[in-house]
Amino acid sequence: MIDKVSLSPTALNISSEGKSKVDKKNSFADLLKGYLQNVNQQQQIAENTINKFLVGEADVHQVMISLEKADLSFQLMMQIRNKLIEAYQEIMRMQV
Repeated sequence: MIDKVSLSPTALNISSEGKSKVDKKNSFADLLKGYLQNVNQQQQIAENTINKFLVGEADVHQVMISLEKADLSFQLMMQIRNKLIEAYQEIMRMQV
C-alpha cells in the first residue's frame, strides 16, 4: 500500500488556531537535521528492500515503491539545498 505524503499541522509546529508556535529548541538547523535523517532513513529502507528482493522476500512492486520514495526525498533535499545556496549567494551580493 502506498502511503500518502502530507504535512500535518504538528509536523509544521502549527497550533489548531493556525498560529505558528516558536520554540527555542526547534530551530531551523534542527528542522534540516531531522529532514536529512528522514532522507537517510528512506535510502536505508530502499537498500533493505533491494536486499530482501535479492533473497526472494520482497516483490518488484515493493522495491520500486521504496526506490521512488527514496529518490523523491533525495531530489527534494537537493532542491532545498540549491535554494539555500541561492539565498546565501543573494545575501552575499547585497550592498550594506
